Amino acid sequence: MLSVNKKIAVVLFQLGGPDSLEAVEPFLFNLFMDPDIIDFPLAFLARRLLAKLISSRRSQKVQANYKMIGGKSPILDLTRLQANALNARLTRQGIQAHVFIAMRYWHPMTREIVLEIKRGGFEQIILIPLYPHFSLAMTGSSFNEWNRQVKKLGLNIPTRFICCYPDHPLLVETFVENINKSLARFNDVPMEKIDLVFSAHGIPLSYIQKGDPYQMHIEETVRRVVALGKWKSPHMLCFQSKVGPMQWLKPSLIETIERLAQENRKYMLIIPIAFVTDHIETLHEINIDVRKHAITLGVQQFELMAALNDHPKFIDCLTDLITRQLTQPVECSTCEALWQENNERPQPKKCPQYKV
Repeated sequence: MLSVNKKIAVVLFQLGGPDSLEAVEPFLFNLFMDPDIIDFPLAFLARRLLAKLISSRRSQKVQANYKMIGGKSPILDLTRLQANALNARLTRQGIQAHVFIAMRYWHPMTREIVLEIKRGGFEQIILIPLYPHFSLAMTGSSFNEWNRQVKKLGLNIPTRFICCYPDHPLLVETFVENINKSLARFNDVPMEKIDLVFSAHGIPLSYIQKGDPYQMHIEETVRRVVALGKWKSPHMLCFQSKVGPMQWLKPSLIETIERLAQENRKYMLIIPIAFVTDHIETLHEINIDVRKHAITLGVQQFELMAALNDHPKFIDCLTDLITRQLTQPVECSTCEALWQENNERPQPKKCPQYKV
């Protein structure tokens, strides 16, 4: 058992989601106010107006989507399960820690958590994103907001930041276990007839062209999951949730489903490879909208793998990441190592193992 005498604050970063239908519009406003999302020359002059316009125009449609999955996002409830499980696991490891949740766009928001930690007498902070794959639009945005609030509120506690973990063995094992569990739903269907469709949240292509390592991270997780799973099924990677006119990572999930249907493929398992918690993108976008489209195209069986949520091995993964930072803090070398293997892309900006 590891014994750590310091009082540790562990902060889980997540995007968050509206906790009621009334919260949808302000949630969207917060999302589109993010300078890491809406960014162009002199954007600060128009960002608030654009955020107000986009959120008011989109809110009614998005509310309808949330109505279909229970009237709110499940992300906070599921993240609380993860936090509680992680807290218990760290306690058993001999670590005196309290696990906080800092949502980027809805409560509990980063400012609230910084204030709680400041009042709590903590001696060290470890920040860990619930996005295994680094992107400025997700992990970077959460970290930037943390830095802003820390500076505003005068928090001065030694802090370590875990930036990414796309190749962690326990993360890979968790995905394999969840895929195998989902494949059991295809009764008497030969594996060769089942397509494993890995779907990740997309980001604008411009991010990748500037050195964002997100695509490399996703591809590495898929590669390791497929290698460990040793399935005879074909597999492919695609991207979802495109917003706006910009070019995003391709192929899209819809394009992939349509191509497979044209090739007379009838059995599909959708694997949300970038999401560790079920939310609107899995429960509505995939399991309702894309499912409906697939069935109209002639797909006979369309299954969605549940997100990792509080799977014990995923909690073990988070525990291992935290424990290693407490015992032998290391800088992240994942981005550089992956780029050295495939340097056709722009060299990634260094994985932000920031000193804060």
